[in-house]
Amino acid sequence: MSQDAWLQNYDATCRLAQEIAENIHERNRQQRTGGNPAKINMTLRASLQKLKQNIAQLKEGLLRASSSRRIMQSEADRRQNLIDDLLTREKQLNATFKGDITESEPSRSTLMAGGAGASGGTSANPWLINESDETKGLTFGEIKQQQQRVIEAQDAGLDALAAVISRQKIMGQEIGNELDEQNEIIDDLTHLVDTTDNRIRNETRRVKLVETKSASCGMLVVIVLLLIAIIVIAAWPV
Repeated sequence: MSQDAWLQNYDATCRLAQEIAENIHERNRQQRTGGNPAKINMTLRASLQKLKQNIAQLKEGLLRASSSRRIMQSEADRRQNLIDDLLTREKQLNATFKGDITESEPSRSTLMAGGAGASGGTSANPWLINESDETKGLTFGEIKQQQQRVIEAQDAGLDALAAVISRQKIMGQEIGNELDEQNEIIDDLTHLVDTTDNRIRNETRRVKLVETKSASCGMLVVIVLLLIAIIVIAAWPV
C-alpha cells in the first residue's frame, strides 16, 4: 500500500464511519416512528464489518510503511493516532448499533463527527482528528505534497550516503591494490635475501676449504724441510 493510497483509504474509512453513524441515526428514527428497520440493520451489519476490515488494512499498511522506513517516525505516530481514533469510533458505532448506548449520550458528537460541518454545507476534514501541529490546517493535497517533500529529502539523503559508500569502496579497492603491490615487492625482497644468504653460505664453505688446504700445504712444507735438514746432518762428515 503506497503512502497516497493509505491516506485515501483512511479518508474512505472515515466517510464509511460517517455513513454508518447516519444510518444508525436513520434506523433509530424509523424505530421511533414505527417503521421496519430490518433492511437498514442488514446494511449496517455489512458496513460495520467493512469498517473493521478497512481499519485492519490501515494497520497493516502502516506497519509495512513504518518497518520499511518509507515514512518518518512522527508521521507513523500521527497515523497511529488516526487509527486509534477510528478504533474508538468503531467501538462506539457497534455499541450504538446494538443499543448499548444511545445517540443522546456525549458519544454522539464523536459518532457524527463532522455532522455540524455538513449541516453548514461543508464536510469536516478527517485529518483534523488527533493530528500534529505540522499538518494542522493543511488540506489533503497539501499533506500529500508535504509527505512527497519529506520522501524526496530522504531519497536525497540516501543518494548522498550511497555516493559516500561508493567512494569508500573505490578507496578500499585502491588500498587493496596497493597492498597487493607491496606484498609482491616484499616477496621479491624475501627471495633476494634467501638467494644472497645461500651464496654467502657457499662462499663461507669455500673459504673454510681453502683455509684447510692452505694449512695442509704449510705442514707439508715444514715436513719436507725437516727431512732435508735430517738428511744434510746425516750426510755431514764428522
